Amino acid sequence: MQCPKCEHPRGAGDTTCGGCGLVFHKYEAYLERQRELRENQTPPGPDRAERLKAFFQSLLVPPDTLYRYPALYALLWVGLVVWGWSYITQSLHQLGYQPAFLHNVNLPFHEAGHVIFGLFGQFIGSLGGTLGQLLVPVICGIALLRRHDTFGASVCLWWFGENFLDIAPYMADARAGELPLLGGNYGKSSPYGFHDWEFILGETGLLAWDKTLAALTLNSGRAIMVLAMVWGAWLLWRGWRRQRG
Repeated sequence: MQCPKCEHPRGAGDTTCGGCGLVFHKYEAYLERQRELRENQTPPGPDRAERLKAFFQSLLVPPDTLYRYPALYALLWVGLVVWGWSYITQSLHQLGYQPAFLHNVNLPFHEAGHVIFGLFGQFIGSLGGTLGQLLVPVICGIALLRRHDTFGASVCLWWFGENFLDIAPYMADARAGELPLLGGNYGKSSPYGFHDWEFILGETGLLAWDKTLAALTLNSGRAIMVLAMVWGAWLLWRGWRRQRG
């Protein structure tokens, strides 16, 4: 027999090593604890890259209801494409002076955002209107994804993009103040701070960039809406392929 640490000869009745002083029963207890820890250790989960990959793959899986009602989903998608195209092809001037139906849907969330975020001061409160109307479709989309309704989430992404188109005209109007605001007011005749984007861009020193930022916002919204339509089309195609198979 030898010492497990220094390989010094060990007698049958020895309790400690004559070479290194190792206490044998303590060392054996240590080895036993290490063995138990290895047996009870939870296997390592997937790394971040694998989790991210799995998440994006899950976005491409159609909801179960799409397989049961494919024609209904296809009809809804066609409606979103036609309706979305009517928004995407409009100019900033048309979007601002001829607001469509969804403008009135977004407006209550915009005003609620002012009230909620207004608790954090005037600047955040002014920005809160925009945050409010953007957060609602995001929250709805997350809720639908938790229920594995990827098509419903694509509709929320479409709505999220449309909100950018709703915001852009008022951003472009920051200096001119010509668009009608809530209550029949106009930015050019209202006190400083009444027009959200005049105040936001004025306070951040970006007022001269209002039209540039508006164009960026407009085109971002268009791109998001197109992405949502493509997402919905992919889900419909996956569902069609499964049915054909």
